[in-house]
Amino acid sequence: MDEEDTRDYREPCAQCSEVTWGITDEGKFYCRSCHNVIEKTKEVTTADSFTANARIFSISKGLRKKKKLEQGREWYLCEGFQFILKLQADAIQALGVCPQFKDEILCNLWRRYLQKSRQGYTKKPLEDMMRISKVSESSQSSDSQSLDGWSSLSESELEEGQSDENSGPASTSRSRSPLSDDFTSVCSGSVDGRFHRPQRQRARMLLSMPMTLAFCSMSLLWLRESITLSELLRFVVEGHIPYINVYQSFPEELKLYGKDTHIFRVDSFPSCESIQQHIYKIAAFLDLPRFPEITENCVLHPNILCIKYLMEANLPDEIHSYIWRVVKRTGMGEEASLTFDPLAKPMIPINYDIKAASIVIVTLKLIFKLDDEFEWSLSNDAESVNRNKEGVEIFNFRKWYKTMKQALDKANEGVEEDVARYMWQCKKPIFYSSKTRSVVVKRKRMVVNLQQQFKKLTGSVPRTPQQPPSSFQFTWDEESQDKPCFHGHSLRAFLKEGAVCDLLNTGYWHTALKQCRKEYCKGHLQLEEPHLPRSYIFILNVFSFMLKVDSALLHAEVHETERLLLKEKAPATSSGKRRRRVLHLIPCL
Repeated sequence: MDEEDTRDYREPCAQCSEVTWGITDEGKFYCRSCHNVIEKTKEVTTADSFTANARIFSISKGLRKKKKLEQGREWYLCEGFQFILKLQADAIQALGVCPQFKDEILCNLWRRYLQKSRQGYTKKPLEDMMRISKVSESSQSSDSQSLDGWSSLSESELEEGQSDENSGPASTSRSRSPLSDDFTSVCSGSVDGRFHRPQRQRARMLLSMPMTLAFCSMSLLWLRESITLSELLRFVVEGHIPYINVYQSFPEELKLYGKDTHIFRVDSFPSCESIQQHIYKIAAFLDLPRFPEITENCVLHPNILCIKYLMEANLPDEIHSYIWRVVKRTGMGEEASLTFDPLAKPMIPINYDIKAASIVIVTLKLIFKLDDEFEWSLSNDAESVNRNKEGVEIFNFRKWYKTMKQALDKANEGVEEDVARYMWQCKKPIFYSSKTRSVVVKRKRMVVNLQQQFKKLTGSVPRTPQQPPSSFQFTWDEESQDKPCFHGHSLRAFLKEGAVCDLLNTGYWHTALKQCRKEYCKGHLQLEEPHLPRSYIFILNVFSFMLKVDSALLHAEVHETERLLLKEKAPATSSGKRRRRVLHLIPCL
């Protein structure tokens, strides 16, 4: 360390004229030849003290001693993903789900996947076969074997794996082969990291970070838990379920190095659509049977799930009676259209949260029309009636709009601030090669020092402690002036005079209802948004924020719900005519 700190000071000693400087315990320079102590001291840049003239030195090569990289014990990628899956399962278990979630459902799915993909519980592991294939390809290029059939097991191989099921993945599939010593990866901390490539990942169902969340979501769906996919991803973003930089919790013997950094390191959060696609592929790959049925008493049923979204959107409770009629008319509450069956053709979508939100939006269009005219004119009548304060307060759409807009803007600002503050880089640096290790360490140290000094200079307020997980993002209070509650308000202003449930609105507008082919259709919201009412766009944004999904995806689901409700298909129209709104007679609910 003294050589690196004194290499830039080349002045000879005043007594012996030698240039061999050292540093005392007090930080002063002394001559190693004659032990003469001079006034020059060691320059120290600490993060605790900040001065206006602080100098930042560039990263220089210096005098280094090359050390052999410590790679820990021999480990495999599935062990790392199993450790991550255990952390995620523990976090979900702490949210209060069924005790069977981790040890029975998730564990069985994980074991079945390891056996089916030949990463565990088998005498013929995939990695050894890939090594043998690589040797044969290098020696006999004409006799190279294809790997296309490795994603499926034959019956005899399944029997071999089931006979050794109790021995675990590490003891059965990780037995050292004659090629193991020669082909152990020198550029990766794991043994099989070199074989984990994107093209093989797509074709052979190799592991990835989003697949861990897909396994958790499948287990929750099997148990019919109340945590939907969008809510699961929200807990991931909020940090309640480990996902970003989770590899820094690996044990010391699991050294992350080389190509492992690209496998376990993620720099973005997955979307609902991507996790759904992983669920479909995993369920088909594992040949899973039909999932437990979604009945009317299940929390994932639209009739129950819509109650949650009505409460969070601060809408009147009376709307639920109309939601129940919409669900019954469209047939979206039938068990056949809700229960997930991996072997069914076509496969039934499992986006229960998006379906429920689309039902709520369609019901709001039935009641309030949402054409930027009807809902605002009746708000004036409701405001005049509420001034007399006689009986139950009538729902005022204008007042609700102002309240929700203020809460939504504040929530969006909080999300943007959290994204700006999010630390994508972990505290524990990782290295792709031994050559860049010293540079990464010094660069990481410099970044930490700059961050701490910048905080002291700007006087930034420290972040508030993490809030406990909650199923609701908005909270409402009847006695609050900023966040008034509209749950108990009446819909009398939007009903016919003297009627109990007959709506005053007699028309229902919608866009063209022609069903598009999914492989070619990329959504119509971008084309239709300039022609859609602002009230509808605002409600679309409210529910898309609550579900953390794209507004175009929710608008497409509303379009499908309208097709089921109106029971007809619009004629083929051009792209220009598609933007035009169509007025339809309201169906009798």
